[in-house]
Amino acid sequence: MGHRALVAYERTDGQYTLHYSHWGAANLKLKHRISAESPFGGDNTDSKWAKQLLAELADGLEADAVDGYLTGEDRPSTVVEPKPHATDLTLEEIIADHLDYLHHEAFYVVSPTFEVTAYRTLWFGLQYDSETIDHGETVGNGALATVRWHDGDPVGDGHLKGQFRALKDVVGDMVDKGVFTQSTARQYLKQKLGEWVGKRQELRIPSGETPSQDATLSRS
Repeated sequence: MGHRALVAYERTDGQYTLHYSHWGAANLKLKHRISAESPFGGDNTDSKWAKQLLAELADGLEADAVDGYLTGEDRPSTVVEPKPHATDLTLEEIIADHLDYLHHEAFYVVSPTFEVTAYRTLWFGLQYDSETIDHGETVGNGALATVRWHDGDPVGDGHLKGQFRALKDVVGDMVDKGVFTQSTARQYLKQKLGEWVGKRQELRIPSGETPSQDATLSRS
């Protein structure tokens, strides 16, 4: 199945190119594998081709032109697919219209200076936690949370995921008992996430609604 992730590289005009990584979400380690020397996270030290391609993408190269750029070249494998899924996107468009919060386990934003921000995805769908809900949108239906890092490892990542799974189990029961509607259940999930993430971490929600005054929220 992999540990699927999406990676957004910022362009010179402030827009983004969006790339896919099949294993990039595993322990969020892709944060440390993307660099100026290895833009797509490969182990090969000869990454001149990758630097050139990313520079052209940053200047507005379209996705359709990438195939021709790579044709006939024996490129080493990379963790991030060099050909973008889409180009010329805002972050708001990516997290609302492209990010699948169930199937993409992580999301990374890469600045022009290769500062990499790693986000864990948290899906709001309740169909696996409630007997009365049989469907939940996956694209655009969730939140992104950063994690703290210590000695190159994400701190509290597993704890947050476990907390959120337990929270969804309780909220699903409340929906089945008629305590929550689907709308109020979603609002409660956002509120609790805001309380947990706190001021030390960043929380992004596609709607841009503030879940809690205690959270650092990036409106996207």
